[in-house]
Amino acid sequence: MNDRERARFDALMEEAIEDLPPSLRELIEEVPVIVLDRPTPEMLRSLGIPPDDTAAASELCGLHTGTALTERSVTRDDLPSDIHLFREGIIDLAGGFEGDGADDAVYEEIMVTLLHEIGHHFGLDEDDLERLGYD
Repeated sequence: MNDRERARFDALMEEAIEDLPPSLRELIEEVPVIVLDRPTPEMLRSLGIPPDDTAAASELCGLHTGTALTERSVTRDDLPSDIHLFREGIIDLAGGFEGDGADDAVYEEIMVTLLHEIGHHFGLDEDDLERLGYD
């Protein structure tokens, strides 16, 4: 991934965040959205994926880390939540940056991934998100 592609992706991500309903945009102010080219080896290990499994790593589009709102408690120290978006996985899933409509396809995958990870922040599991169309 080169700097031009990163800038193109990041501009589309900023547009997607701006297009969120106001209540979700406020949430993004409380939960950092961290954009990386690909997941770190530590993230992969936490998901049970060997760090050298490049195929699995390239398919990962996003990750919510920390504790979902529905699982937080005043009786324990919970880790802060973060939403991670992975440029390479999202761009690959969208079909790349080549061809007509590429920006629209990447934007759509960013939005779906962002809403998916926000759903995890609110305590939704994969089945819930699939029923809502954010799988």
